[in-house]
Amino acid sequence: MLRHLTIKNIAIAESLDIEFQPGLTVLTGETGAGKSIILGAMGLILGDRADRDVVRSGASKADISAEFDISRLPQAINWLISQELLEENDVAAPCLIRRTVSADGRSRAWINGSQMTLQALSAFGKLLMDIHSQHEHHSLLQRATQLRLLDGYAGLTSDSASLQTLSDQIRQIQRDLDERQQQQKEKQAQLELVSYQLEELQNLELETGEVVKLETELEQLDSAEDRIRTLSGLINLCQESEEGNLCQMLQLANQQIQSINETGLSSSQELLATALINVEEASSELRQHLDKIEVDPERLDMINQRLADIQKLARKHKVGTSDLPHLQTELEAELAQGIELDQSLTSMQQELEKLKEEWQKRAAGISKQRRKAAKSLSRDINAQLAELAMPDARLSIVFTDIDAERASGLGLEQAEYHIATNTGQAAKPLSKIASGGELSRISLAIQVITAKTTQTPTLVFDEVDVGIGGAVARTVGKLLRQLGERSQILCVTHQALVAGQAHQHLHVSKNTSAGQTLSQVNTLCKQERLEEVARMLGGETDNQGNPSEESLAHAREVTLEQSG
Repeated sequence: MLRHLTIKNIAIAESLDIEFQPGLTVLTGETGAGKSIILGAMGLILGDRADRDVVRSGASKADISAEFDISRLPQAINWLISQELLEENDVAAPCLIRRTVSADGRSRAWINGSQMTLQALSAFGKLLMDIHSQHEHHSLLQRATQLRLLDGYAGLTSDSASLQTLSDQIRQIQRDLDERQQQQKEKQAQLELVSYQLEELQNLELETGEVVKLETELEQLDSAEDRIRTLSGLINLCQESEEGNLCQMLQLANQQIQSINETGLSSSQELLATALINVEEASSELRQHLDKIEVDPERLDMINQRLADIQKLARKHKVGTSDLPHLQTELEAELAQGIELDQSLTSMQQELEKLKEEWQKRAAGISKQRRKAAKSLSRDINAQLAELAMPDARLSIVFTDIDAERASGLGLEQAEYHIATNTGQAAKPLSKIASGGELSRISLAIQVITAKTTQTPTLVFDEVDVGIGGAVARTVGKLLRQLGERSQILCVTHQALVAGQAHQHLHVSKNTSAGQTLSQVNTLCKQERLEEVARMLGGETDNQGNPSEESLAHAREVTLEQSG
């Protein structure tokens, strides 16, 4: 509900400060007094576009501020919380909106002190107020609003919200699925290469440390003949050469030193004997080692081929031979991720199909109830229109099918209200209605019928009573007051029978002083209200221009007591 509106420097409004009450508030006054300025300011607060022409001549900027009570508007509360503009434990706090328009055309907006984009303000504004007039800001012309009202009338509000949630889930899973399928498509060629490379490594069956072992064995096999040749030479030199060897020479030396038989040579004799023994033992060890050496050309070729295969694969992957086992592990992990992705895609596809089946079931049920309720709602609105001096008007609800494959949050169809205002005319969408007065009365009829089942925001009706009078004007007034018992209703009117039904009466006037014409707004007390209604009735006045007693008596007949 709108509690307070402050307007500075818009057109002829230098400074207006207006307090609003619950129920039905009417704004009356002569044409050009400034009623449209107030409605325009409300539109700016709700996110309407503005240009520099709205700024009062001579002022640097226009400034509009509004205070709303949103304690009974859960959608507005949730929006503010989602935008981090309201704490969950402070939902009873008033919502403050401010909008400025500079003389150069620049515009700025704030919600609860935080600067917002015009788009965000417009989205939030739709949750606060609805202006029913000839102006563009008219949510009832939007098919989304028309469908919401129908769903509310049919008792499908929670079902529709649940369907929207389900649709959001489907879209999110579909986006994730599309993204992963694209990833899979992009990685498919890479995974095929990984699979081929992994197969090569697996076929190689390379063991950890195998290369070092093979290189050691290769070195041994490559040097076998040289080692045999060297060892054989050593053995011959030590013991086996027929032309002379160390053992023969040491034996001869031992024989000769023994033949001398001198006491002083005993140590030399022992050394020569020991040397002979050492050479004989060395020769035996060399023989044993020589016997162990094998010359295996086939094994040598096999090792060479094995190492060549390993080195070739290492060069192919540009890694060292010792890094091949680690590379195989990495490729196995990458291929496993690809397999997991395939399994994930399958799981997501199954979940998506399950949710789509559930959506189809729910959407079909909602569609059936909508179409049934549409006939009843049309009938009730047409009956209401007859009471509003539109007896020939015929409203119908036209459905347009939506492709079920889209799993739209709206369901299987969109709804659009069509109306023919006169007999013989073809029904057209509400947005095609030329007469602002007719559109306002149609809006009023729809709101009256749907008000019992929908959460309506603050409703503003601009000249809803154009072209009517007498009993119909009284009916309009009663309907507006009836709406006011449930929601806040603001109505610009020229009809005394409408103004007489108000809970609050605001009078808009203009005065010229010091060469300036300025607009002002006053909340009328009981007597002032009677005088204004008497003026609107066109009753007689005395010499001072005040309503006559007869006019005041007539005003009392059509005016209800103000609440509060």
